[in-house]
Amino acid sequence: MWTYLLILLALGIFIVTKVFKIVEMREEVIKERLGKYNKTLKPGFHFLIPFVDRAAYRQEMREQVIDVPSQTCITKDNIEVEVDGLVYVKVMDSYKASYGIGNYKMASINLAQTTMRSEIGKITLDDTFSEREQMNENIVREIDKASDPWGIKVMRYEIRNIRPSDTLINTLEKQMEAEREKRAEITESTGTRDYKINESEGERQAAILISEANRQKRINEAKGRAKEIELVATATAKGIKRVSEAIAKPGGDLAVKTKLIEQFINQLGNVIEKSNVSVLPTETANLKTFFEGVSKVSDHTPQNVRTSNATGGNQ
Repeated sequence: MWTYLLILLALGIFIVTKVFKIVEMREEVIKERLGKYNKTLKPGFHFLIPFVDRAAYRQEMREQVIDVPSQTCITKDNIEVEVDGLVYVKVMDSYKASYGIGNYKMASINLAQTTMRSEIGKITLDDTFSEREQMNENIVREIDKASDPWGIKVMRYEIRNIRPSDTLINTLEKQMEAEREKRAEITESTGTRDYKINESEGERQAAILISEANRQKRINEAKGRAKEIELVATATAKGIKRVSEAIAKPGGDLAVKTKLIEQFINQLGNVIEKSNVSVLPTETANLKTFFEGVSKVSDHTPQNVRTSNATGGNQ
């Protein structure tokens, strides 16, 4: 009894799984009838004829991320680097994905690795780090052209890691350190140069300002002296004019003479007071001059003349 029930249960499960097919929203199913492609089953409930129809392939219609294993590539400057990445693909045609290629995932990985080696070989090591975006675009374009018969679309490719060998890394670190030291020396020398330039420029500006100040000072002093001379000359001219006008008036001549005599007496008194020279009145000075002249004449007179004069005098 239980045996028949188990057989019936197994038969029912077989019929349900083979006759009724539920396709989920994220996939498509390829139905074959007697070994040939019959229909692409969309998401929903479908009926299959037992022993005639079968669900041959089930394709994922969502975008898929495929890991591209690390591989060794040679750059344009003959340097080995380890490169890996990620490729994003999506099945656009489930029929081509089922019959166009046996395993599109493996094919996408191999094609991505081949294209990546080709792109790495076109550029130098330095460019592999700076041109990553461009390489990604080139790899996507090349894979997309080759994968069109497979019914898949390469959405994008991302290079995950680019790792040179350890020896090269040590060399690059030394090079970077030397480059940093060179930049530091250049920066320091530039700063010293700028400091000296600024200092000399400041000294030059200071000298210019000092010379300008001295020049302006001399100009101002000259203008002051000129103004002073002008004022003195004007005052002197006015004084002379007033004196001349005063002299022209009645009694002016007598006043001038009186003023001159007064100044003469004052100056004579100052000279007598401050000097060691004995000053005699005019008449006395003339008398002294007379006797000095007589003495000189006497010294030059012959001896006999002086004797004769003396004898005659005695008589």
